[in-house]
Amino acid sequence: MAGLPPANLALEGGDPRKLSFQAENTTAAVAARDGTAKGRAVSFEEYMYYAEITRAEEKEANARFIAARGPRTWKTLIKGRFSKGRLAKDTGAEAVGSITTAGVEKSSQRGDPIQATESADTARYGYTEAQRETAGRALRTASWGTIFYLITTDILGPVGAPWSFAQLGYGPGIALYTVFSVMSYYSGWILWKVFCGLDSNKYPVRGYGDFFFRMFGQGARHFVNVAQALQLLLTVSVLILSNGQSISQISRGNSADSMGICFVACMLIFMAAGFVLGQIRTLQRLGWLTNLSVWLNVALVLLCMVSVMYGPNYAAIEASFGLAPGMPIQKFAGTPPPGLATGGEGFIASINGLNVAVYAYGGALLFAALMAEMRHPMDFWKSLLIAEVFIYGVYMFFGLFMYSYQGQYSYNPSVQGIAVYSVQTAGNILSLVSNLIAAVLYSNIGLKVVYVEVFHELLKFPDLTTRMGKIWWAVLIPVYWAVAFIVGAVVPQFSYVVGLVGALFILSFTYTFPAWLAVGYWIKKDAMIEGMERFDPTTNTYNYVDQGWKRWRRGFMKKPFFNSFNVFYFLGALVTCALGCYSSIESLRQAFESEIATSLSCTPPL
Repeated sequence: MAGLPPANLALEGGDPRKLSFQAENTTAAVAARDGTAKGRAVSFEEYMYYAEITRAEEKEANARFIAARGPRTWKTLIKGRFSKGRLAKDTGAEAVGSITTAGVEKSSQRGDPIQATESADTARYGYTEAQRETAGRALRTASWGTIFYLITTDILGPVGAPWSFAQLGYGPGIALYTVFSVMSYYSGWILWKVFCGLDSNKYPVRGYGDFFFRMFGQGARHFVNVAQALQLLLTVSVLILSNGQSISQISRGNSADSMGICFVACMLIFMAAGFVLGQIRTLQRLGWLTNLSVWLNVALVLLCMVSVMYGPNYAAIEASFGLAPGMPIQKFAGTPPPGLATGGEGFIASINGLNVAVYAYGGALLFAALMAEMRHPMDFWKSLLIAEVFIYGVYMFFGLFMYSYQGQYSYNPSVQGIAVYSVQTAGNILSLVSNLIAAVLYSNIGLKVVYVEVFHELLKFPDLTTRMGKIWWAVLIPVYWAVAFIVGAVVPQFSYVVGLVGALFILSFTYTFPAWLAVGYWIKKDAMIEGMERFDPTTNTYNYVDQGWKRWRRGFMKKPFFNSFNVFYFLGALVTCALGCYSSIESLRQAFESEIATSLSCTPPL
């Protein structure tokens, strides 16, 4: 998220209301965020110049860290989990100093002029530019193993996979989950390459919107950040709706005839918990909770698998989708015939199943923030690859297993499709705990983006680190949760709301936007002519050989097949987005017309 790395919360703690835990809201940091330096615009080539220097510093710092740490044993591994990352900070600072000194000596030997800006910076801010960059480097302490857990926690959500297979059938389901897994890794690879090419200690990338600002300007960043804020708001709405259903199921007890607590009240209970926990300023050591969350998800999967011996939850399926119980359980190699898919008929059902598969791989929104906290971002591909393989394996095994036992009666989320009350309640409690933590984190990030983009920049509200900013935060958190509650209560059809959010936002951030970014980044990068063009750090200028169409054509033709593939990828993602939105909206319309879904009703939708 622009300006708020969730990994900060996971590793060292920090105030989610600050523009950046690293930046501490200094004037220099705000300038770096806005892509300006002493009143001038920073060019794409300048970002790349300083990124190359930073990657060299990180490489040396990582080598020093590994040497200082020594060989890995179970004892050092466990001890490291309780450390504050001081070793990584010290070796990082040493590496920055070493490379900076080497750079000055090299410049002196060549006779190049050295910019004397440190005295001005010291007089104005109380520290030098080198000190600021060293401090920023020292705060990056996350290992690729920690990032694996954070990626897995962010993406892993297997409870929708069985319902998705029930709409698609075995063959199309396996094919789509495999394709989306591969392409989500490719999108993550794009974001990783762009991050390594544009992020530096001098101009750090702290969120998804920063990529688009550096490639396409301020307007693109505002567009992406607004879309990001809307996605997070709707994600909180989905969590309120899902956990309202969990609380409703718990409140009914063993009696199938009991209505339990009014469904709107169930959602209000979860919203009220968000009101309170949303006021938390510092979330210390969330890394342990994210680690635990992965295994809670695995425990939830095993619980659902054990429950299949009792059969599907026919009552929940009938209440949510109108599918009558009593039919034999059926599975299909291809698309299910009409009447045997709860997501609609034919093409509509298949697209709704596809939307849930898209939602299952959503998580690229946080990748920039996670990489911003890594000691050695060049290792991010390891975290991403292992996480994607693990997630794909869980989806395939769990989805196919549950569909094989429950067939057309598979439910989304599958924990609420458990027929036995005691097992269902255990699963709902596990789900409530993990989802509440996720909802609080998403609301913190989402409100921060809205505050910075709208309230602070346009309406001139005070900075969130000031006393008045903190007061506004305390006031706006309940408003944010109230808006999310209204969205969830007005459209109480979980699978279709998930599909709409997946198609409109998650698909865009995971597939469409990275493809768009790739086209712009590699064309600009490959348009640079090595040996004829160079960046001069003394004057902060880049001597372009040419400009305009000729330059962009040269950049595109350097990798014509790769760039053409990215254009095709971008257009394909746009079409899939449009189809997904159509199917979800059409299914919601039919649900309301048939009175299966009722807005603001005490009757639970399951």
